[in-house]
Amino acid sequence: MANPTENLDPNPPTREPEDEVEELNGDEEEEEEEEEVEDDDTVSKPQTREGRSSVDKAKVESLFHRMREAPVPVRVHDVIVKGNEKTKDYIIEAEVDAVREATTLQEILEASAIANSNLRALDIFDSVKITLDSGPPELPGTTNLVIQVVESKSPLTGQIGAYTRAGVRSSSLEASLKYKNIFGYGDIWDGSIVYGCDNSAEVGMGMYLPRFKGLPTPFTSRLFLSTQDWLKFSSYKEQSLGLSLGLLSSKYHELVYTVAWRNLIDPSQSASKSIRRQLGHSLLSALKYTFKYDQRDSSLRPTKGYAFTSTSQIGGLAPDSRSLRFLKQEMDLRYAVPFGFCHAALNLGVSGGVTFPWGSGYQSRTSSVPERFFLGGNSSPVCSLVGPSALWGFKTRGLGPNEPKRKGDDERDFLGGDAAVTAFADLSFDLPVRWLRERGIHGHVFACAGNMAKLSENEFRNFTAPKFLETFRTSVGAGIVLPTSLFRMEINYCHILKKQEHDRAKSGFFLTFSASS
Repeated sequence: MANPTENLDPNPPTREPEDEVEELNGDEEEEEEEEEVEDDDTVSKPQTREGRSSVDKAKVESLFHRMREAPVPVRVHDVIVKGNEKTKDYIIEAEVDAVREATTLQEILEASAIANSNLRALDIFDSVKITLDSGPPELPGTTNLVIQVVESKSPLTGQIGAYTRAGVRSSSLEASLKYKNIFGYGDIWDGSIVYGCDNSAEVGMGMYLPRFKGLPTPFTSRLFLSTQDWLKFSSYKEQSLGLSLGLLSSKYHELVYTVAWRNLIDPSQSASKSIRRQLGHSLLSALKYTFKYDQRDSSLRPTKGYAFTSTSQIGGLAPDSRSLRFLKQEMDLRYAVPFGFCHAALNLGVSGGVTFPWGSGYQSRTSSVPERFFLGGNSSPVCSLVGPSALWGFKTRGLGPNEPKRKGDDERDFLGGDAAVTAFADLSFDLPVRWLRERGIHGHVFACAGNMAKLSENEFRNFTAPKFLETFRTSVGAGIVLPTSLFRMEINYCHILKKQEHDRAKSGFFLTFSASS
C-alpha cells in the first residue's frame, strides 16, 4: 500500500491502491481470493480495468474504515533506502528508529511523518518521500518502509542579511556560506562573517554532524575570532579567540562548552577606574545549558501560545588562575493572547537574570564586565528570547550603573549590572488596508520597563526591592511592523516616560531590524 507520509490525514481520502494493500489486509485477502475463484467459474473473460479499480477502491475504503474503528496490527519488517548516492544508509535509518517500534498501522503512519520531517531538517536533501510496501509473503501482517531521497543538487548555499540584535550597538551585515554533506555523514561545513556598523566583526568556521560516534543528538563545533567595540559606551574593546562545542542539542535542550582567550583593551586611554581594573587577558571556560519551550504560532508575530526559556551558565572550569569564575542564570517568559478580531493579539513578556562570581572571597570580588547585563537598544523583545536586554527608546548600554571617564566632563562609562529585569506589553493588529494585510504588514502599540543593579563587591548588602522599583525605566510607543521570512522590521515612535540621571534615552522615531532567537 503506497502511503506517502508527507501530508498525513487522520481521515485520508480514497485513492487508487496498489497490490500491496491486499497483503496488509491479512484475512481479508484470503476471502477476496476465494471470491475470485468462485467468479472464475462464471466469468469467462478477465476483469476490466474499471472493475479492478472498483474492487481495489473498496478494499482501501475498508482498510481506512478499520483504521478509524480500531488499531490495525502491522509491524515494520525492513527499512529500504533508495536514492542516496553519497549519504550513508545509517544516517537516514537513524531518523526512523521510532518506526521500527510501531505495532499498528496508525503508529507507523504517525512515526513516518515525524521521520520525514527529521530527514528534511537535515538540510541535505531536495526531497524526501516515505511509502509503505508489502512485507515478505511468508510474514503476514508486516510491511517494508521505503525511503526515497533526492540529494541536494546544489550542496553549496549562501545567505546575506542585515540585522539589529539585542545587546549590540547598531545594525550588522551578516554573510554565511555552507557546504553540505561533503563526506556523506550529513555533515554541514560553514563559514560566516559578521560586520557591524560600530566596527565590530566576527569570523567563524563551523561543523555540524547529525550523528557523531553513535550519539543520539547532533554534534557541533565552531572556531571563532571576534572583536567588539564598546569604546563609546564603556571605554573598552573586546577581542576573543575561541572554540565552542555543542555537546547536546534536541528540541528542548542544548548544552554548549566554550573555551576562549579574551583580551580587553582601551586604545582611547579614557576608561573609568572600574573598567581599567578589568583590562587585560582572561580565560573563558564555561558550560552553558539552555532549556527552551516555545509553543507560539510564530516567532516574528505571535498571536497565541507561550514560550519559556531558561539559561544556566557556569564559568571557571579551567584550573588557570586567569579563568573567569562566575555563575549566571537567565529566564524568559512570553505569552500571546488572541482577541479574535482584526488578527489582534496581546503579547506579554518578562525577562530576568543574575550573575555572580564564585570561589574564594566571592562576596567582595567584582564580576567580569562582558558577563554582566546591559539594557537598551531598540530591537524588538517580542521575537527575542535572550534574557533581559532590549528596551525601546533607550540606546544600547544606555542605562544602569555608570562612572565618569578619565577624560571628558560629561562622558561616562556604563558598567552593566549583576541583576536585571525587563517587561513589556505589545498589542498587534491588522491595518485597515487590504494590500498591507495580504503582506503581513501590521500595526502595534507597546509599553516596556526595565532596571538593573550591582550585586558584586558586597553591593548586594545595599540592595532593596523598594529602591529597585523606584528607579525603573519605562517607555511607550506605537509603530508599523513589516515582517519577512528572515527578520522583523519596525518603524516606531517611542516616548520615554521615566528615566534616571545619565541615562541615554530620547523620544522619537526609530527604524530597527530584529531576527528571531
